[in-house]
Amino acid sequence: MGTLFWILGAVAAVALLLFIIVVYCFFKCFYMPPRKPLGEDEYPIPPGKVYEPFRERMIKWMKEMRSTPCEDVWITSFDGLKLHGRYYKCRENAPTEIMFHGYRGNAERDLCGGVARCFSLGRNVIVIDQRCAGKSEGSVITFGINEHKDCLAWIDYAVKRLGEDCPIILSGVSMGAATVMMASGHKLPKNVVHTIADCGYTSPKAIIKKVIREMHLPPDVMYPFVRLAASWFGHFDLEEYSPLEAMRESTVPVIFYHGDTDDFVPWEMSKELHEACTAKKRFVTIEGAGHGLAFPQDKEKYLTTLAEFSAELGIE
Repeated sequence: MGTLFWILGAVAAVALLLFIIVVYCFFKCFYMPPRKPLGEDEYPIPPGKVYEPFRERMIKWMKEMRSTPCEDVWITSFDGLKLHGRYYKCRENAPTEIMFHGYRGNAERDLCGGVARCFSLGRNVIVIDQRCAGKSEGSVITFGINEHKDCLAWIDYAVKRLGEDCPIILSGVSMGAATVMMASGHKLPKNVVHTIADCGYTSPKAIIKKVIREMHLPPDVMYPFVRLAASWFGHFDLEEYSPLEAMRESTVPVIFYHGDTDDFVPWEMSKELHEACTAKKRFVTIEGAGHGLAFPQDKEKYLTTLAEFSAELGIE
């Protein structure tokens, strides 16, 4: 009896330890706590030395973004969340970009140069607060799994508001790029004319295992706990879909951007996505750019190549 007691106790202890690991993985990877609105003098520059050279420029862009007239727009997600965006109008009947930010980011931080970029090309823009960010509801980040379904809803909103003849461009940075790429794998309205994928990853699984490896933990051992955490507490499957799968199915033209010194999402991931893409495509390497910094690093090259790609597609 005593032996059985100890065996059951050991099994319970192991089960508890495994449960604690799963809970830790959920809060570490997916949970986003409630957010406070930014103060007027708060500018959310990402941490890290790589962003320091661009601090003043990013703050300038954020100030311009805040001072540019815009309209708050809202939709409801497939799972009942109220999602927020800001519509910036450059001119009547212009092509319109729908822009998505990255993991644990926000629209002001990750897309601060986006409004200026779109206006310089004569485009209107809807800047999205992804679920769990800004004014949008939600507390679970899903690495593009649910976010790309939100993107489909934003496309529907844009088509209804702007008309079936208004050219729509999807653009995203990091997880935002994964979001728009996965959306591009679906059958989209004919006026969705192309996608901009800036430093996106090949799959949620691939980027998570890469981060686990950099934490000096065994990815093949830890990843199942992460996937279990997503399923148990986030109610989604990390392997439901991926940008790589979407690129093999998409008919929407894509221009890929990636910095060759990106130490978070490897440059090689965009290269793999580009090779897998079955639609019209172009790959642009921005020399010396860190993660999410392709546009700030080389604004001229970014704008020139984007304008050329759009012109090839007949977008004015």
